[in-house]
Amino acid sequence: MIDFKNAEFLNLKPVDNSTYAAAIQPMFVSGEEMIASFKTIRDGVVFTTKRIFAINVQGITGKKVDYTSLPYSKIQAFSVETAGVIDLDSELELWFSGLGKVKFDFVSQADVSRICKMISERVL
Repeated sequence: MIDFKNAEFLNLKPVDNSTYAAAIQPMFVSGEEMIASFKTIRDGVVFTTKRIFAINVQGITGKKVDYTSLPYSKIQAFSVETAGVIDLDSELELWFSGLGKVKFDFVSQADVSRICKMISERVL
């Protein structure tokens, strides 16, 4: 489970959905589809049509993996900071009911506007 006191995923880079498909698709509910996938050096984040999967690779070997499901229905608020001229990274902060805040820091190639629209469609 994510440590919501220090819940940050930094330097997320877009990757093909096939990177995580085999691991998370068995957990999908009927009609759930992958929208976008991102990866750090070891960890990852996948946005689906129903929720966000935070993927935390653990241990030295990386064989133990934690998959935290963050349903859009539990998002109370979110904040977006888009990339600027000097700071090319974008940030997305999500506040989950009863859990706390999660921060995602994306590199410049990430389409944060698309992610925000998708979240808005499911939260509002």
